[in-house]
Amino acid sequence: MALLLGNVASASRDSLVIDSLNGVLHVAERTVPPRPVRLGNENIKALYEACSRARVAVVANQTSVIGDGRRGAPVHLVDTLLALGIDVRKVFAPEHGFRGDAHNGANINDSSDPATGLPILSLHGTYRKPTAKSLEDVRMVIFDIQDVGARFYTYLSSLFLVMEAAAENGKVVVVLDRPNPHGHQIAGPIRSEEWKSFVGKVPVPVLHGMTLGEMARVFNGEGWLEGGIHCDLIVIPCEGYAHSDVWYPRIPPSPNLPTPEAIALYPSLCPFEPTVVSVGRGTPNPFECIGMPKGALGSFAFTPQPVKGAAPHPKHEGTLCFGQNLHGLGQEWMSSPSSFSWNVIPDYAHMWESTVPEETFITTSSSLARLSGNLSLEQVLSGEMKMHDFVESWLPGLRAFEDLRRPYLIYPVQRLTP
Repeated sequence: MALLLGNVASASRDSLVIDSLNGVLHVAERTVPPRPVRLGNENIKALYEACSRARVAVVANQTSVIGDGRRGAPVHLVDTLLALGIDVRKVFAPEHGFRGDAHNGANINDSSDPATGLPILSLHGTYRKPTAKSLEDVRMVIFDIQDVGARFYTYLSSLFLVMEAAAENGKVVVVLDRPNPHGHQIAGPIRSEEWKSFVGKVPVPVLHGMTLGEMARVFNGEGWLEGGIHCDLIVIPCEGYAHSDVWYPRIPPSPNLPTPEAIALYPSLCPFEPTVVSVGRGTPNPFECIGMPKGALGSFAFTPQPVKGAAPHPKHEGTLCFGQNLHGLGQEWMSSPSSFSWNVIPDYAHMWESTVPEETFITTSSSLARLSGNLSLEQVLSGEMKMHDFVESWLPGLRAFEDLRRPYLIYPVQRLTP
């Protein structure tokens, strides 16, 4: 069973526009919501009706608040549920932890919430998927986390595994939907089956252009959960949202995405992570700059230093790096219909190899394949394939995915403007 609770506009059938240079399908134009978008967690009536009589677990972090701070202090979803008298038994915490203060990849232990006394069970430690035992005393799992719309941002994988565990144990999942900051575009290669991992759990493009509520419907409808099982799913949608809208969260979704500009740049810069290039971790501007200690494609300089909770041991710690300040590009991409490109990655590889031929540009080949979805990017960097050919190779997959996702969309693709 899959339910949608709340008023939802019919999903648009508008076709996307192609940016063949960068490998992007995107909306014709970006738009501005005429009124503030109402998140799924703000529909208290639908939320209460869905789970008022059930024992529930909540998948939550620091973004799981009701209100954006413009009209009084935000209230955490867990506190709201308890105030409504809902029987909350536990919290599941994704990567970065319940408070969102753990660095990427950090192993997070189980703990308890000092404010409520609720147990907090980690989904980024011993287990990535809720165990049957952890679900024994609940009937529903409420998922309320702000995603950024990239395949390798692990909240998508956490949702998939939560739904799979719920389906296997006869539980209901309630997704409180939120906008996708990259909902205006589909971009990058689709992950191949051999490179399935926690940073690529499902076979979608790097940018899928869907909300988590819409993606949850895909998991069920396409039979992607293990064994083709279906999760008993309820989606409480946003109100007043269209995929073409310029929308960025006011609370950082993770420690190294503190600004809208960083979120806009993140999908394009993430493949630099398993290379010698720093993406600014350990600086005041993570994912807004790139650079390396030898060779230079720009005059911008920075020195990564340890940052508690965000980058305790950043790449090139204490070493001066030269490259580019991309803050301006991030600002431009925040409102641009097409805002994704991997075309600069080979340029950095060629500069490094011409400057330091004895040292390889790629530091972890398997990580690069997991992030990009296959081995093609490594083949580009080694000279076996042209970047243009790589981009062209993923465009048919984007068209196929555009067709696949269409029945599962909840929101209009393009907002119509007067």
